[in-house]
Amino acid sequence: MELTNQSTMTGFVLLGLSDHPKLEKMFFVLILLMYLVILLGNGVLILVTILDSHLHTPMYFFLGNLSFLDICYTTSSIPLVLDGFLTPQKTISFSGCTLQMFLSFAMGATECVLLGMMALDRYVAICNPLRYPVVMRKSAYVPMAAGSWVAGGANSLVQISLAAQLPFCGDNIINHFTCEILAVLKLACADISINIISMEVGDVIFLGVPVLLILVSYIFIITTILRIPSAEGQRKAFSTCSAHLTVVIIFYGTLLFMYAKPKSKDPLGVDKQDISDKLISLFYGVLTPMLNPIIYSLRNKDVKVAMKNLVSQKCLAQ
Repeated sequence: MELTNQSTMTGFVLLGLSDHPKLEKMFFVLILLMYLVILLGNGVLILVTILDSHLHTPMYFFLGNLSFLDICYTTSSIPLVLDGFLTPQKTISFSGCTLQMFLSFAMGATECVLLGMMALDRYVAICNPLRYPVVMRKSAYVPMAAGSWVAGGANSLVQISLAAQLPFCGDNIINHFTCEILAVLKLACADISINIISMEVGDVIFLGVPVLLILVSYIFIITTILRIPSAEGQRKAFSTCSAHLTVVIIFYGTLLFMYAKPKSKDPLGVDKQDISDKLISLFYGVLTPMLNPIIYSLRNKDVKVAMKNLVSQKCLAQ
């Protein structure tokens, strides 16, 4: 099907793993199980942060937002991926593709900013503990979380609006599981330099600035912890931010690995996204959201106690 421009466009074809039908059933089961773990793990975290009054603090408010964000992020793409495994060469409408790109782009940018806000929260808690209740009061941390969502949504709106205005012609096959924005831009029959520049600016703001904020925060945090005279005091101080630091390392580590991985090239020198590239991108989208609740559950006594209380209360109620 040829698409001459945006006004006559009826949809895209998502190639997925249609060239490897034997792998589709295996990956369908694997991704479905990971998605269920994401829904269950993050859902439980949201529940305990709401129901347990001891967790009504800035850190757990941010954690609840992170869990909700992870559910939204995966839900914006994983059902489409699973459907694609069952339907070879899944067709998606232009509007559906635009919506999917907007949601996944918005959630990704929001998570970057939110992780930066969480680092700032840990900085105040460790470096200025006496001022923490005053600085991180509700009138401060609620707007910080809300601002992360608004900023991520605004960035996505700009990027997707620019992409939606492009004319598309010729090939409408997206060699991916979802409407990944770079894969879509490659199909445009117009100059996409503005789109690329806009995305690079967005990367600096929504990747570079949060990373810098996290880095500076943890430099001060580690310096403060090392000044604590007792080893037990150091251990307790570091335990309050170890889960967040682990999540940051996994999130940005997998992101760096995905984009730093050299692309395979054909003899003509044109970039070709082979199966390994697509699978890395797919698992990046589910790995961090799946690990986040596990990390916070295993490394945080308050969360473990809250979960035990929730289970015991439910058992008593029955």
